[in-house]
Amino acid sequence: MDFETRAIHAGQEPDPHSGAVTTPIYATSTYAQKAVGEFRYDYSRTANPTREAFEACLASLEGAEHGIAFGSGMAATTTVMHLLDAGAHVVAVNDVYGGTYRLFSKVYEPKGYRFTYVTAEEVNAGLGSRLDGAAMLWLETPTNPLLNVVDLRAASEAAHAAGAIVVVDNTFASPYLQRPLEHGADIVVHSTTKYLGGHSDLVGGVAATSSPELAERLQFLQNSLGAIPGPFDAWLALRGLKTLAVRMRAHCGNAAQVVEFLQGHPAVEQVLYPGLADHPGHQIAARQMDGFGGMVSFLVRSEAEALALVARTRIWTLAESLGGVESLIEHPGQMTHASTADSPFAVPATLVRLSVGIEAAADLVADLDQALEDT
Repeated sequence: MDFETRAIHAGQEPDPHSGAVTTPIYATSTYAQKAVGEFRYDYSRTANPTREAFEACLASLEGAEHGIAFGSGMAATTTVMHLLDAGAHVVAVNDVYGGTYRLFSKVYEPKGYRFTYVTAEEVNAGLGSRLDGAAMLWLETPTNPLLNVVDLRAASEAAHAAGAIVVVDNTFASPYLQRPLEHGADIVVHSTTKYLGGHSDLVGGVAATSSPELAERLQFLQNSLGAIPGPFDAWLALRGLKTLAVRMRAHCGNAAQVVEFLQGHPAVEQVLYPGLADHPGHQIAARQMDGFGGMVSFLVRSEAEALALVARTRIWTLAESLGGVESLIEHPGQMTHASTADSPFAVPATLVRLSVGIEAAADLVADLDQALEDT
């Protein structure tokens, strides 16, 4: 079945009790057992039918055998990190999401884990000895917020040759545009808060893998750590998946028009978007993605101009997060990536990040035009 069909039907058979075509919200903590040790479900931290439907659907869309849902994207990341022993060496692309860097640097480094940060260019050129002794290669592509692109197949081959597992945060692309497991990755993670949910009304996370060993361990950790989504959040995420394809097509189409406008504006110093032919990762993105996404970043002349700009928009909402139907604008240096200020890869103070929504593109461009007028 094609992506759009699986998004609506995978893991979502009509309810056997009532015939409901929409998966019910199983708001229960415990379940009646036929006899001691004889049950389908015993406790909702361990398993819940609503959550299982979402996990099955997301796994299908990612081309994975297993999906494991969590209470947030950071809960998914934390659980994946529990696959490693204390003192493990992790190589990560440098311009990761600020919360990921905070987790790595403030939580895991003090516990003895070691992190090596590399640029997307270094990953694409071949990491060589940088992977020596590494247990994990952590990637984002496109990266947040600089929209660098990593060659997933080449990176996965290099990591596997060094004995490391490959984890890809696929939040920016969504499985509609990119499926990292097809390019050799071992685990894919998402913040379901973003494109998967798509309506800015839930917080959640998910990991997907086709490795039976990794899946068994992640499911054990999901139950043991307990960072699960409630059934209502799982239901919202499942509902979001049904329209993911049509939303992503709209996000991409609007982003292309926004990028075209920004490129021609005198107040804009540089536009960062993998769909541009002169983007250094354009050829890689064209090869491994089915579209270039709805995230756009650009540089203006000064931090003061960036801060003034994000305060003047009317349709674009000044807010953190991304991937919803509404368009958002933010200043990463003082918002989503403030936690990277002490890192060796702090984002430029002149950077503005856009999450392009699905409103009328003409309205989005007009609003940016008026906001840039006095810049």
